[in-house]
Amino acid sequence: MIFFVLVFVFPLKAEVNNQSLAVLVNDNDPESVEIARYYQNVRQIPDQNIIHLHFKAGLNSLNEHQFHNIEIQLKNRVPNNIQAYALAWRKPWRVQCMSITSAFSLGFNKHYCAKGCSKTKPVEYFNSEGNLPYIDFNIRPSMMLSAKNLNGVKRLIDRGVSSDYTRPKGTAYLLSTNDKNRNVRAINYRGIKRSMNSLFNINIIQADAVKDKKDVLFYFTGRKSVKWINDNRYLPGSIADHLTSLGGHLFGGSQMSALKWIDAGVTGTYGTVVEPCNFLQKFPNPGVVIQKYLSGNSLIEAYWKSVQMPGQGVFIGEPLASPFKNCHLIRNQMGFFEYANKPLSNMVERRSKNCSNYNFDILALK
Repeated sequence: MIFFVLVFVFPLKAEVNNQSLAVLVNDNDPESVEIARYYQNVRQIPDQNIIHLHFKAGLNSLNEHQFHNIEIQLKNRVPNNIQAYALAWRKPWRVQCMSITSAFSLGFNKHYCAKGCSKTKPVEYFNSEGNLPYIDFNIRPSMMLSAKNLNGVKRLIDRGVSSDYTRPKGTAYLLSTNDKNRNVRAINYRGIKRSMNSLFNINIIQADAVKDKKDVLFYFTGRKSVKWINDNRYLPGSIADHLTSLGGHLFGGSQMSALKWIDAGVTGTYGTVVEPCNFLQKFPNPGVVIQKYLSGNSLIEAYWKSVQMPGQGVFIGEPLASPFKNCHLIRNQMGFFEYANKPLSNMVERRSKNCSNYNFDILALK
């Protein structure tokens, strides 16, 4: 008697996920080692994706020579399938005139810096459709796993993991503040609301900050410091930032650190590490990050795609957070975004809400 055994082979998806993300760890920093160990365990990242580096711990900033030594350590050690990096340390957050995340992603290059108020080199990854950034654009987006302390980093990681497939019915708060120089993103708010209002609850508010909100998924404002951020409830996977000069000075800065958002419960944030001036291209475009996130991109993909000139900005958060994983947005004939009505392809999606039904759920709430 002959028995036939059916073997089902499921190919790995071509995307940024736990198989294509590398975790960079500084073995000279016990805290970095603990962050990497915790993240690897929670996200089930393969051992070959953990890349051990050695450099002086505790520095806020590296100079060009110090970073070059790290690049030498990294050379020829990155598996071919790696598309993005998670940086498992709270310091450093800067490399001379670049952020640490941009330096790892783009290589240290003074074209990504600026003398005075001038623009920097843009990246083709901005507002792109690809989901393999290294293959398609020759960059590996990077994101810091950082918070006020080690326990805060672990809570950040847990929030990111818990957000996957949740399809949260939250709100995007787009704040138009009275700070003229930091309110430059407000010019695009109405267009964002018009193109996505039937898809997601977008609230444009004339104020410097919001308070006692229980459903924050997106929060964009422009202030040197933001009040009441601890008085809101941020949904797992939430993204928030404040447009200001030095939000990327994570420790000991003269303005509010972007880490204040993380410590308040946000899952992803951004800030610039040197004076950028208020060029829109150097800060996250709320319309792009919302659209990419709702279309199924991971946090690191959606956030990176929203910044056209990221050289001076540091990305912080849980890179793989994916509340709308496997969703896909399309533009209809009216120019508005809506979810594509696609069949559920696996058991994980069946346990989650079908994205195409999400539109109707949102509309029913209004």
